Amino acid sequence: MTGEAGLPRPASPVLHVDLDQFLAAVEMLRDPSLVGRPVVVGGRGDPSLRGVVSTASYEARAYGVGSGTPLRVAARKCPDAVFLPVDFAAYEAVSARVFDAIRSLEWGGVPVLVQVLGWDEAFVGLGPDAVAPEPVEEIAARIRARVLEAEQLTCCVGIGDNKLQAKLATGFAKPRPGEPGEGRVEGPGVHRLSDQTWFPVMGARPARALWGIGAKIAQRLAAIDVHTVEDLARADPHRLADAFGPTTGPWLRRLGRGVDPSPVDPTPWVARGHGREETFQDDLTDWADVAAEVARIARRVVADIHAEGRPALRVEIKVRYANFFTLTRSHKLPAPSDDPDLLAAEAVALLERVEQGRPVRLLGVRLEMTAPG
Repeated sequence: MTGEAGLPRPASPVLHVDLDQFLAAVEMLRDPSLVGRPVVVGGRGDPSLRGVVSTASYEARAYGVGSGTPLRVAARKCPDAVFLPVDFAAYEAVSARVFDAIRSLEWGGVPVLVQVLGWDEAFVGLGPDAVAPEPVEEIAARIRARVLEAEQLTCCVGIGDNKLQAKLATGFAKPRPGEPGEGRVEGPGVHRLSDQTWFPVMGARPARALWGIGAKIAQRLAAIDVHTVEDLARADPHRLADAFGPTTGPWLRRLGRGVDPSPVDPTPWVARGHGREETFQDDLTDWADVAAEVARIARRVVADIHAEGRPALRVEIKVRYANFFTLTRSHKLPAPSDDPDLLAAEAVALLERVEQGRPVRLLGVRLEMTAPG
């Protein structure tokens, strides 16, 4: 089956599964006394220390606390919140069990395909030659029931004619925060977008509402008088190509038209690289200390790639100054390496390409690895 300009499209609808307030929900399962209370998961769980919110319960979101909010700001907005540290191992274990439970489902006698996007979301569909024999709303309901049965977690399901539409549909299915102290307002749980409803639902929304368009791209689109989803869909393709390049320009126009030819791919995710970053409780003002911390963090990342058995091809550093201005610098290595001394030295050398002398609050190092053998 083909769509716009001969692009292939899934023969069957695609579903997007999103686990509700996942990290907070896992913590509530471990401690039922947290249910109904404002819960904030992030950093070391101490709002007196620097860090950001990873997930907030709907009760905390009602006070304006959301992902990315500094913990200290979250504590000011919601002083009665329960703050908890991030427990990576626990969330990974629950996530794996959830998606294994979904994989056990069949859709019209055919096992579903599951493309995991992260701890709390995945696409679900059928193979390219399979045609769904039952109403898609029935498999959506069975997915929600299976997740609840397996892990006592709730989820929302977006349905679309493709992955883009399904991902955006989930946003209409989710609960939303109520008034402070009143918990949350339940959403429908399942919502569907389609080629037929795309423009009535999405057309007047800002271009940034589209999955894949962030603030910077939205600003560049506004500079050529493209503000809404429908503006983008009807934009001159040559003008988009001139502004964004011959690949990105057409891709943006497809987003505006709700077109996504990519299939649901169940291939297990393989990391392209590993990275670590650290927020310092006191700004680093001595750049000899900055260099020492970059080298230390780099060596920790080298240990991560050693566990994969794949050497590094590229080194990248991230520097966030005290005023939150953040930049990255990267360098491709002459040859792959897993030598800790060499990679630490390469990371430190990248500091020569950033403005020094300014206080630093966060440093990060990422190593991009060779492809699996």
